[in-house]
Amino acid sequence: QVQLVESGGGLVQAGGSLRLSCAVSGRTFSNYYMAWFRQAPGKERQFVATIKWSAGNTYSAGSVKGRFTISRDNAKNMVYLQMNSLSVEDTGVYYCAAGPNPIDGHTFWGQGTQVTVSS
Repeated sequence: QVQLVESGGGLVQAGGSLRLSCAVSGRTFSNYYMAWFRQAPGKERQFVATIKWSAGNTYSAGSVKGRFTISRDNAKNMVYLQMNSLSVEDTGVYYCAAGPNPIDGHTFWGQGTQVTVSS
């Protein structure tokens, strides 16, 4: 089992920045991918970014590329999402996830953290 706990969400003005954190506990798998997803009100959950736990390879969705950066600290068992140049369209609940695939089929999910961007 893997437990994921997100933090760092909040209210920010458009153009601002936030850093989300995901604390990882339980059994960790070196071949797993850690990812961030988000879900806006009334919309489907959307992939944001992914990082391979062991090698650190990253991939981001086109809508956030150049603005959001995913990273991890293996020693601290933490995954981060640095979000810059936030826009109203980035509003939603952000989820941390872990699984054997980079973009879908994640096995473990956190409870989510709310990010609200005001205009």
